[in-house]
Order: sequence, then structure tokens, then C-alpha cells
Amino acid sequence: MIGPFPNFSNHLQAPTMSESEITSGTGLRKTRVGVVTSDAMQKTIVVEVRRRVPHPRFKKIVKRTSTFYAHDENGEAKVGDRVLIEETRPLSKTKCWKLKEVLSH
Repeated sequence: MIGPFPNFSNHLQAPTMSESEITSGTGLRKTRVGVVTSDAMQKTIVVEVRRRVPHPRFKKIVKRTSTFYAHDENGEAKVGDRVLIEETRPLSKTKCWKLKEVLSH
């Protein structure tokens, strides 16, 4: 027993990680599905993601939109495409998402 706390030594042990967490290395990355609104930049697309949330006071379901800049290495996505984007490391001041796949044209 260390100090006045009977199980204090248990708190000093490092948390254990499962084998899958050790081998993956990247952890779980966020993904979003949205529509491409602009592809005018080189290797960058602007994706608009819509979500439905209840209004905080009135509880009516309202639509909210968010825009994300995503990296498109090969220029696959065009305006109007539904795409799946995935979170990644910051690539620039505004861009921290990358294109994972084009879902529909």
C-alpha cells in the first residue's frame, strides 16, 4: 500500500491497448458524405455536407450545411458528384480532408 489510498498502485499502470489498436496506427478517422460544389482548384474540391439536426429550442428538424476542402490527387470528382471524404492530417491552412471515393456521378 502506497499512501492513504489502498489501490493507488493500480492507477500508476499504463492503460493497455488492444492488438488491433496497436497494429492500426492511425486510429478511427471521421468520414463524411457530401456533394462536390467546386472543382476549380488544382487537386482540391469543395464538398458540401448536409445534416439534419433538431433546433435547440423548438425541436423542429432543421437542415445545416458545412463545407469542407478536400484533397483530390487525381482530379476524379466533378461538380455534382456524391463523394466520401475522410479526415487526414492538415494539408494546408484550410484543407484537412481527402477524397476516399466517388459514390455517384
